Amino acid sequence: MALRYKGRLAIGLIAIFLASGFQLAIPILIGNAVDTATNLAGDADARAKNALILTAVLLLLASIGRGLAAMIQNYMGESVGQHIGYELRMLYYEKLQRLSFSYHAGVHTGDLITRGILDVEGVRMFVQTALLRTVFLVVLIGTGMYLMLTKDLQLGLISLSFVPFVAWRATAARLRLRSNWYSLQEKLSSLTKVMDENLGGIRVVRAFASQDHEMKKFDGASNEALALANTQVGIRASNISIMGLAFMVAMAAVLWIGGLRVIDGEMTAGELTQFLAFMSILLQPVRQIGMMVNGYARGAASGGRLFAVLDLEPDIQDKPDAKDLEITEGALEFHNVSFGYEGEHTLNGVSFKAEPGHTVGIVGPPGSGKSTIAHLAPRFYDPIEGYITIDGQDLRDVKLESLRRAVGVVEQDTFLFTASVEHNVAYGDPWAPDDRVELASKYAQLGDYIERLPGGYDTMVGERGVSLSGGQRQRLSIARSIMLKPKLIVFDDSTAAIDAATEQRIRAALAVLTKDRATIIISHRLSSLMHADEILFIEEGKIVERGTHDELLAIGGHYNDLYELQIRPGEDGSLLGDDGDAS
Repeated sequence: MALRYKGRLAIGLIAIFLASGFQLAIPILIGNAVDTATNLAGDADARAKNALILTAVLLLLASIGRGLAAMIQNYMGESVGQHIGYELRMLYYEKLQRLSFSYHAGVHTGDLITRGILDVEGVRMFVQTALLRTVFLVVLIGTGMYLMLTKDLQLGLISLSFVPFVAWRATAARLRLRSNWYSLQEKLSSLTKVMDENLGGIRVVRAFASQDHEMKKFDGASNEALALANTQVGIRASNISIMGLAFMVAMAAVLWIGGLRVIDGEMTAGELTQFLAFMSILLQPVRQIGMMVNGYARGAASGGRLFAVLDLEPDIQDKPDAKDLEITEGALEFHNVSFGYEGEHTLNGVSFKAEPGHTVGIVGPPGSGKSTIAHLAPRFYDPIEGYITIDGQDLRDVKLESLRRAVGVVEQDTFLFTASVEHNVAYGDPWAPDDRVELASKYAQLGDYIERLPGGYDTMVGERGVSLSGGQRQRLSIARSIMLKPKLIVFDDSTAAIDAATEQRIRAALAVLTKDRATIIISHRLSSLMHADEILFIEEGKIVERGTHDELLAIGGHYNDLYELQIRPGEDGSLLGDDGDAS
């Protein structure tokens, strides 16, 4: 990915070579200055003084050049890293949008957030803290080694005696740090999960006075992350200290042996100073090896977690030759469909047809597979056996985007964005004109309520719609779906929180909208679907009864038993025990 930014990388690499060159020139200049100053002590002529001044000026210029080159190197490295971070965030977010419902059902939101923030950051920093720093250290240490070995082989070997030890410690530290970083990222994911669940359910926490329990849970997760962080700091600190000690031992050996040579007249004080200055310059890069190793370890651990998601392929995706769905009538048909979650069948051999202008009602006990039908219609999942068609076209052969424009699903569990009422209603088509938004809201029996709000359609909805009652959220969800005018509408228990009177008004209003569309109503309340043209009673994933309301009552089976339980006592078409709308 970094190679996509060849210009920035090239400038950064050139800056690395320049910075290394200027930095390695400094010891040579310092050594020459020492020899010049030594000569001045015995012969202070003008040429010697000028030579010393020139050396000082060159030393200043080399320092300035090194600083500028290092600044450019750091800027370009950070720039490439930030661009890679941007790319990774977009790739990761785009992949999350495409991954199938089955994936999202098995992973926690907090873990996904951690990967999208902390793990992306770990990979982004790899470019600057590890990749370019490695090039810099290789150039600096490699060139320094060459200069020292060519000047004096014995002192050069002594000067570099710490390198094998540092390489060994760096390799061992990288392996330990990688494992530690992976564990730490996992613990930070757990920490995010705890916080996400707590904030999402803050009303439940307050209602049950569970603040202390939540604090203990968060404190436990925090302590586990802290322990791993402390371990990581210990690994880094101990290795940097040991590397520094090895370096100082080598420097002491150079000073001792080189000093004896100066006393014996075998080398000048300036030459010894050059060796010591070379080693002093290498001290900071040696210390940076710890940071570099940490960058590799974090980049590897973060990259592993991040690309574990990026490399996934959605279970539900378009075929290479998929075509747009062509609606001629808008008839949905299930052909002997079977489906199961994680191997357990929830539907077995289900067949029915929803035609334009007709309503199919689906009722049954909890866990019978009703909502599964709602998830299969827009192809959130694929059947294990059988197939589903719209106007004779297998859903697996058409493009998902065109299918989901044609099939509108109103879920029982509504999700609203922290935005205005208008934005939430017009979410499927943000550029829809105001009159369409208002008309959809009126169909959902929400128009009068919105108009009474202080800001009307511009009123902000709280996070996840907490400022609205359950019935209001469901009505807003209905408005959001019908505003798109889908050719087929599936109501998945989408009026469970709405009082019976409001539900009847919604049904009467939608009758006009759905007169030429196929409609599927899934509900546990018979009053929501008694008017359907065909009612399916599902039990244990199978259709055990089907027919109109009167036909099913005449059979005297499961549907009749449910009718006796819900409707017969009142005979007023309303459910016993219905919750009124809080609005």
